[in-house]
Amino acid sequence: MMGEVRIRVLGGKDSPAPAKSHRVGELFTPERRGPAARYRGGRKDGMRVNTRFTALTRLGFAARGLLYIVIALLVFRSGRSEDIGGALAELGRSGGDPLLLAIAAGFIAYGLWRLADAALDLDGHDAGAKGARQRLAAAGSGTIYLMLAWQAIRLIAGDRLIASNATEQASTALQMPGGPLLLIAAGAILVGAGLFQLVLAYECRFCERLDPEIGNRPSVRFIGRAGYSARGVIFMLSGYFIVRAGLDARASEAGGMEEALRWLDPPVDLIVAAGLLLFGLFSILEARFRVIPDVPLDEAARVAAQTARS
Repeated sequence: MMGEVRIRVLGGKDSPAPAKSHRVGELFTPERRGPAARYRGGRKDGMRVNTRFTALTRLGFAARGLLYIVIALLVFRSGRSEDIGGALAELGRSGGDPLLLAIAAGFIAYGLWRLADAALDLDGHDAGAKGARQRLAAAGSGTIYLMLAWQAIRLIAGDRLIASNATEQASTALQMPGGPLLLIAAGAILVGAGLFQLVLAYECRFCERLDPEIGNRPSVRFIGRAGYSARGVIFMLSGYFIVRAGLDARASEAGGMEEALRWLDPPVDLIVAAGLLLFGLFSILEARFRVIPDVPLDEAARVAAQTARS
């Protein structure tokens, strides 16, 4: 038992508040761990972390926000709908290789950080099945953004014909054994991801991972809720299109964000686009104010070695 072992926390020199004491065990309970998880602000002696990696992860949040802002502005300015890949290509045409390189670096760091979160529970997810689903979602998100980083790198290399739309991807899936079932399962997962986005919008838990001075502001909570709600609608529509393509075994019925925005009638498309714009702005806020737990390099290497041996 921890017994009476205590840690004294002294007030600052400008604040002569009385010293506080806590039992050691109280400092590391799940309730106190929060989104900063185990490693931020209390990392073990000798544990190696990389502040540059954290900075690049913040760049990844900003790059994600920029892509969503581009998608929304294209709808507002010309009625043109694009998915994430299309927005990336648009930025490559306007900003050139330096911008694509910055986006690729940010997405690589962001993707690896999300995978580390899935493996090491850096963000302090819930226990049980709910936490397992959250960590699985983190792994899926990390994989997607690593793929986007690879797409940015290929754009830099001059490959301008890399964006495969949902119809082409569905056609490839239908040629595989059990292709229709694969599409139905993929679409159902995407619908579930959309519902999860709506739950996040209702609970507003994403604001808990921001600096409290920012996350508790009503305006920030509104921006986050509106953004996650719009993202949930797009995910659910995209999932519906993919399920329909699997049921009918017709790749032409599949669709992603681009098709979902095109399918919506005015003014609903503009409302959803406004929500995507707010999601982009919220991502920019995350780039500055999100609590990003450090990746413990020693433990990450140990987990990677164990995975390689198994």
